[in-house]
Formats: sequence, structure tokens, C-alpha cells
Amino acid sequence: MLPRNKLVLASRSPRRKALLGMMQIPFETCSASTSETFSAEESLDQNLVRIATEKAEAACSMHPEQTAHAIVLGADTTVVLDGKPRGKPADFTEAHRMLTHLQGRSHEVITGFCLLHGLHHHAECVTTTVEFAPMNEEEITHYITTQQPYDKAGAYGIQDPLLSCFVKAVRGCYYNVVGLPLSAVYTALKQFSPTQHDT
Repeated sequence: MLPRNKLVLASRSPRRKALLGMMQIPFETCSASTSETFSAEESLDQNLVRIATEKAEAACSMHPEQTAHAIVLGADTTVVLDGKPRGKPADFTEAHRMLTHLQGRSHEVITGFCLLHGLHHHAECVTTTVEFAPMNEEEITHYITTQQPYDKAGAYGIQDPLLSCFVKAVRGCYYNVVGLPLSAVYTALKQFSPTQHDT
């Protein structure tokens, strides 16, 4: 049984909003401003869980009336190649370099998410492996120019037009690559009892 409490997504991301809407669970969104800084002293999973938790906590602090008694969801996604996170590209050159490195090989997409409701807290990471078929120079340039993937980790959106022609394999949750591991979030929400955590 899913909780009766209001669900608040600590993000203005249109992709995460669309994904969460697929669950057909009523929810609201709010902004959550955080630094999203990776620490070299933490593992990738620890960094992502911490950042997701910071987003949820920031939403609670910035929007106390909206989040009061609500379950607040924060999330952070990164692309990992050769053990190193690949964030959002700053410009065309960086996007081109990222996509070039991803060609013809596998990489990981990891999302950390956090659910907060009063003293109740759940956080975890979900990993999906993605393999790209090679893109040539013209195809990479065309993709970047037409899709403008500057707000996406790894310089790509798996759901984007054209890129679908080069996704050779996805092992794990597809929706995780888009930005939110829906099955894991849905399962975690079931832990929030409608009777134990309403206060």
C-alpha cells in the first residue's frame, strides 16, 4: 500500500517530473538549490546519496509550508566512465569530448535518490549499464547541435531523437538513465506506512 501523504519532488527538472508522472501518483514540485559538489573522500554512491539528501533537505528548508507532512524526493544522476563521473558539459567542445569518449563502449549511469518524511529516511543508488554503438564526427556534431544536451550528465539524453539509433544495449532500469529509477522509487515509497508516518 502506498502512503497517503503528499509527495513532493525536490526538482524542477522536466524529465524527472514527466517520469514521476508515469507512476500516476499525485505529486507537487519545488525548487531545491544545492551545490551538488562531489567529494574525493566519498565513493560515487556516497556522493550521489548525499547530494540527493541535500536536495530533499533544501526543499524542506526553502518550502516549509509545502513540504510539511509531505514525503520529499530528491535525486541526482551522473554518468560514469572508467570509474570517473561525467557531469554536465559546459559547452560544445566539452560535450563533443564526452560523447567521443562514450562511443563504442559501455558506461554506467548511477542515480542516488532520497525520500524524507519527518524522521523517516530512505536513500539508495541504482546503476544501469549503457552501451553505445559508434557515432561518427558528423553524427556527434549533429546530435549536439540539434539537441543541445548541455543540461544532461554525460552530454546526452537516452530519450533524445537520433541518439536512439546508437543505443546498442541497456542493462538495468531504462528510466534510471533518463533520470529517475521508477521501480526502485515505487518500492521505497511502500516503506512509508500510511499509519506510522502521518504525523
